[in-house]
Amino acid sequence: MYEVIKKPLLTEKSSSYSDFDTYVFEVQKTATKLQVREAVEKAFDVKVTDVRTLVYRTRWLKKHARFGPPKYKKKAFVKLAKGQKIAIFEGA
Repeated sequence: MYEVIKKPLLTEKSSSYSDFDTYVFEVQKTATKLQVREAVEKAFDVKVTDVRTLVYRTRWLKKHARFGPPKYKKKAFVKLAKGQKIAIFEGA
């Protein structure tokens, strides 16, 4: 269950979502919304109300003098129940 979530995305834009009880995680490309919901609920002991996912393309890879094709990643926007927080996003 824990291998579904790769890492939390802690950027300036994603931290602004915490005002709306929404947190952003990088997840496996094959993960479904239900799997993401169960993994977050089990890992952080919170109640998830909504999950939105997004597959995005990274930049072209540059190694030495050659370019490689970009990789595709998936992120999940997880909305928690009112008043619940995840400690790793709070800077504690």
